[in-house]
Amino acid sequence: MKIALYARYSSDNQRDASIEDQLRLCRLYAEKQGWTEVDSYTDRAISGASLLRPGIQELISDALRGKFAVVLAEAMDRLSRDQEDIAGLFKRMAFAGVRIVTLSEGDVTHLHVGLKGTMNALFLKDLADKTRRGLRGRVADGKSGGGLCFGYDVVKQFAANGEPIRGDRTINEAEAAVVRRIFADYLAGKSSRTIAFELNRENVPGPQGAEWGPSTIHGNPKRGVGILNNELYVGRLVWNRLRYLKDPDTGKRVSRLNPESEWVIQEVPELRIVDQEMWDAVKTRQQTLAYEPSAPGENKLNDRRRPRYLFAGLVKCGCCGSGYTMISKDLLGCATARNKGTCNNRLNIRRDVVETSVLSGLRTHLMEPELRAGPGCL
Repeated sequence: MKIALYARYSSDNQRDASIEDQLRLCRLYAEKQGWTEVDSYTDRAISGASLLRPGIQELISDALRGKFAVVLAEAMDRLSRDQEDIAGLFKRMAFAGVRIVTLSEGDVTHLHVGLKGTMNALFLKDLADKTRRGLRGRVADGKSGGGLCFGYDVVKQFAANGEPIRGDRTINEAEAAVVRRIFADYLAGKSSRTIAFELNRENVPGPQGAEWGPSTIHGNPKRGVGILNNELYVGRLVWNRLRYLKDPDTGKRVSRLNPESEWVIQEVPELRIVDQEMWDAVKTRQQTLAYEPSAPGENKLNDRRRPRYLFAGLVKCGCCGSGYTMISKDLLGCATARNKGTCNNRLNIRRDVVETSVLSGLRTHLMEPELRAGPGCL
């Protein structure tokens, strides 16, 4: 009997060898059953909360083509931890005439899908609740409850028992100087785009070593993101301002603003980078400019609307590879050259010229075989 193996682990913190361990155990089981392995599929460091994984998608595609008769995995939660997804996977495999077998549950049936699917979903929710509870306690102690933001370094230290002490931060003086410069330049009347251009021109590394962009600087005041809105720079740690959900259609994480009553605020004066007078002046200028982009999700149709033009989002810059975006009603230009200044391609193209050129080239390509065959064949 032809079988396929599937293995997955969900976190960068887990060992990559976990995949090989799962495959080794599955191969031993298949050998005892006298089964023949035709292929194996893996997803490394990818959560099981969604089926939008390259390995599982390739497995489903090959199963529907009749490449194998059995899918063998270590446990159902390796295939998926989502109730809807595991039920959908089971239904697709049944349609293709493919059995699902796991080392933990054996032959997977409707009963397993219902009970284990519910248990796996509850496990994810319980894990999330415990993680948030731990982070909340850490923030109450004045420690970081999330990732590392620009201007700070992680303090690596250990307790007496050898366990790492997490959440401590210290000011990175070089990056702190950049933060103060951004605040000063903004107060001097410079736009966030001008500031980003100057920093990139001087090869000043941005957050996580990336290039500077206007949104990195001005961010969203309502959501507290962006250099000019990070309250940690004035010694105020704000946690739980945003919550993150996974879009079931795209698998992407999207943020939602929590009510202010749910925010956890802790004073950490030792982490202050910007003085209060400068911070207040920046807030005043932001209010004067009335920069407050609408929050994502206010118009839910925006996320589902189709592109207005034929090749929207498909035109790329030949110099840096970034997208060509609309810079006026009819002109396309390199987004990186326009917003970051790190690309020298200032060539703008009319949208109608792009559409005409591509369609003309496509028409010629499609007609070439007929043209070679001679007249009267079209």
